[in-house]
Amino acid sequence: MNTAAGRAGWSRGAIEFRQSFTNGADLTAHLLWPVLMLVALWFLRDREFGDSGLALGTLALPGILGMNVAMGMVSMSQHLTADREDGTLLRARATPDGVRGYLVGKVVSVGGGLLADLAILMVPGALLIEGMRVDGASSGLTLGWVLVLGLVATLPAGAALGSLFASTRSQGLVQLLVLGVISISGVFYPVTSLPDWLQGVAQVFPIYWLGLGMRSALLPDAAAAVEIGGSWRHLETAGALGLWAVAGLVVAPLVLRRMARRESGSTMAVRRERALQRVG
Repeated sequence: MNTAAGRAGWSRGAIEFRQSFTNGADLTAHLLWPVLMLVALWFLRDREFGDSGLALGTLALPGILGMNVAMGMVSMSQHLTADREDGTLLRARATPDGVRGYLVGKVVSVGGGLLADLAILMVPGALLIEGMRVDGASSGLTLGWVLVLGLVATLPAGAALGSLFASTRSQGLVQLLVLGVISISGVFYPVTSLPDWLQGVAQVFPIYWLGLGMRSALLPDAAAAVEIGGSWRHLETAGALGLWAVAGLVVAPLVLRRMARRESGSTMAVRRERALQRVG
């Protein structure tokens, strides 16, 4: 990628990120989910997980933060599908390195929005929920590498998913699949409470490892007793997220280039005609 495409993409992403906090609907979307999660965590603050002495709210908050990072996969997929459907991607293709600049912009805007949403949830959450540990160099370093690896592991995967669907109507399937994985990934309840075979399935996907990594950064070491093997498993977390990141970085450009080559005015016209028929 040349420097001009990178600068154009960064500028585009910064503008989209800023607009998402000045548009009423987007601002509501940024605030609604964290507020709902904080309310739910407040009601869980006095309920303990078994005899561990740990409140469910304390265990759930870091997992929800990790889940929010993984949801970037859905956001990226939705953005690409919508921009493909309305012709934005076709216009980007018409300029030199336009598709690369477009992708850089989406990574900046979606990634920036995710980090902002994390701050909106984590800062008041750390104040409302007891037992959180958000201090020390070790905690900050772990939080940093988990976030970076998590974003690299999920955003390219979301871009690849978005390139596979020609219509935003198909995005409901992506959301259902992701929500299904979330339900078995130990986000709201320790995964050790699930059957062994479900624990194995959960460990295939990055959502579990993001939740585990966030818990290791934000909870005291004693909380690891409720995890698989009674350990935070940092090496396994880095390895699993790293594999997803490498796979996404290899597969996503291939799929996106194939999709961009197939975009044309005629395919846009066909999609528009289908949309009009559905409305009619």
